[in-house]
Amino acid sequence: MTTAPRPRTTTRDPGELARRLTVWLGARLPGARVADVAVPTSNGMSSETLLFTIDHPHAPVRACALRLAADPAAYTVFPVYDMARQYRVMRLVAEHTDVPVPRVLWLERDPAPLGAPFFVMARADGRVPPDVMPYTYEGNWLHAATDAERARLEAASVSVLARLHDQFPVAEAEFLMPAGRGGSPLRRHVDAQRAYYAWVTDGRPRSPLIESAFDRLEATWPADEGPAVLNWGDARIGNIVYDGFEPAAVLDWEMAGCAPREVDLGWTIYLHRFFQDLTVSFGQPGLPDFLRRDAVERRYAELTGHTPRDMDFHTLYAALRHAIVMLRIAYRQVHFGEADMPGDPDTLILHHATLRAMVQDRYW
Repeated sequence: MTTAPRPRTTTRDPGELARRLTVWLGARLPGARVADVAVPTSNGMSSETLLFTIDHPHAPVRACALRLAADPAAYTVFPVYDMARQYRVMRLVAEHTDVPVPRVLWLERDPAPLGAPFFVMARADGRVPPDVMPYTYEGNWLHAATDAERARLEAASVSVLARLHDQFPVAEAEFLMPAGRGGSPLRRHVDAQRAYYAWVTDGRPRSPLIESAFDRLEATWPADEGPAVLNWGDARIGNIVYDGFEPAAVLDWEMAGCAPREVDLGWTIYLHRFFQDLTVSFGQPGLPDFLRRDAVERRYAELTGHTPRDMDFHTLYAALRHAIVMLRIAYRQVHFGEADMPGDPDTLILHHATLRAMVQDRYW
């Protein structure tokens, strides 16, 4: 894979954040000190994360993680970062399901202490399948695992989705519907993505490929969308902390929504394919027998009694959503002078060949 520098995600100074965090924490735990501050680099391109420990005899936990709304000066991936919404989702998931989520400790809505709203949660111990370099590449713990160990991780990860969808009372998720939009949950979800795409391309070249993918969605819209459930949103194994090969903590709820089950399933299946296809394109075999679409769908049906349907539509929708994010990240690189603007904006989308094949119904 290319050794190009990782795209910039912040203009903030971690040392300054640590100093300001100590001041903020001292108002809640007098005499508390923040120590061992670290910024994870292997995963995440949106909200910022700080890892730290609390030095105080009465701290609720010692090892913490802080999720901070993205730096507005860093050409953010999303237009809005609602930290209170994420905090509420995590509390509700912990209350209503047995899905392992980190214990949330404090929510700070005031941007003054750190420059943006944030929340603090207990840090989970374990391992995360890396994004950089992707876990489909050689040289990481998941790639080095046995087939049986990966099968165990896959089954347990699909179970996370099954339990979330089955156990969470959907009435509690209605606040996650996009505001002021009519139509079904799926229609409102897609309309929100259209609005996001319009924001990404405001003042920038539009993507003919993304627009053709939206057209393909309309042409293949499910006859029966199915009921809405709480969607995790960024439903992928790179957002799970594993204890061995079992999920210990499910992270990153900023894309949570209220939509059919297949929206989450499509994202899980496609985001693995994104890494797998990328790995193959650079001459490695990757993990071709891991998180296969047929296996994920079969396992989910066994666990829930719900057979996933219209999955060509939903995997296309996942690839389309990911393409909009990738386009925004590429435009951010152009903004910071890390990349040049090509003549064809579609080439900024890393998986443009895959998305085009899906639009033309020749990928699966």
